[in-house]
Amino acid sequence: MARGRRQARIIALQALYELDLTGHTPEYALGCRIKETPLPQAGISFAFELVEGVVDNVQQVDSLVGELAPEWPVEQIASIDRNILRIAMFELLSDVGTPPKVAINEAVELAKMFGSDSSPRFVNGVLGTLVNRKRERALPILVRDKRSQK
Repeated sequence: MARGRRQARIIALQALYELDLTGHTPEYALGCRIKETPLPQAGISFAFELVEGVVDNVQQVDSLVGELAPEWPVEQIASIDRNILRIAMFELLSDVGTPPKVAINEAVELAKMFGSDSSPRFVNGVLGTLVNRKRERALPILVRDKRSQK
């Protein structure tokens, strides 16, 4: 299942990147990615949950990114890095069942695979700060839209 979840994260990242660059719908972007890289049903559900969760909470997540990395305006962060952060932050602040260490490790791996040389360190730093803040004070719990479960 771990491999299926990693592949689901990759597909979610590709779909979110596509959404940043086009006017496509999340369903279209994900559908195209899943046709290219088939996943088991659990992986498909997880990919949809990640993309829908990010899309539904993007303003809240981006605001938090701006708070955690004030020297980097969100719109100036590379689209790949921004979407890796969005996915991981959604996982960390919602109830998708991903342990914090796993969410951070997976995000760093995505940054190594798809980002620049400095991406892994940047992603790790922002997410480490988020986890430390989460321990210090209550952070918002992100909601998951139940569209994919209807």
